[in-house]
Amino acid sequence: MSDYYRCIGIDVGSKRVGLARSDLLRMVANPIGTYPTQEVFKKLEEIVEEERVKKFIVGWPLTPRGEEGEATEGVGLFIDKLKTRFPHMEVVKVDERYTSKEAVKIMVRAGRSQKERTKRGRIDQAAAAIILQKYLDRDY
Repeated sequence: MSDYYRCIGIDVGSKRVGLARSDLLRMVANPIGTYPTQEVFKKLEEIVEEERVKKFIVGWPLTPRGEEGEATEGVGLFIDKLKTRFPHMEVVKVDERYTSKEAVKIMVRAGRSQKERTKRGRIDQAAAAIILQKYLDRDY
C-alpha cells in the first residue's frame, strides 16, 4: 500500500462508538459520527471498503492513575472483535484519559451551545478525533 492511507479513530462506549478519520497524509483527524455499538461494525466495513484505511486507533480507557480498569475489559472485547472482522488491519491502542473533557472544552471554544455540547454523540465523535489526533501527532 502506498504512503497515502487513512487511520480511523475509535472511541468505544457501552452504548455508542464515536468515529473519526485522518486525511490521506495522516496529519489531521476529523469526526465522522457516532453509532450504536451494534451498528458500528457495519459502518466500519463501509468505510474500509470505500476508503484507503490501514489502521484503527482505539482509545484505551486507563484510570487516572494510568492503570487498566473495568472499562478496559469492554474495550478489549471490542478490539478482539475488530481484529476478527478485519484481520488485515493494524489496531493501535492510545491512552484516552480526559479526551471527553477535552472534547467539551474544544466545543466551548468553538462557540457550541450547551445544548449541542450535551448531545452525547457529539462528544463521542469529538473524543474519537482527539484520540486519533494524539496518535497522528505522536506517530507511534
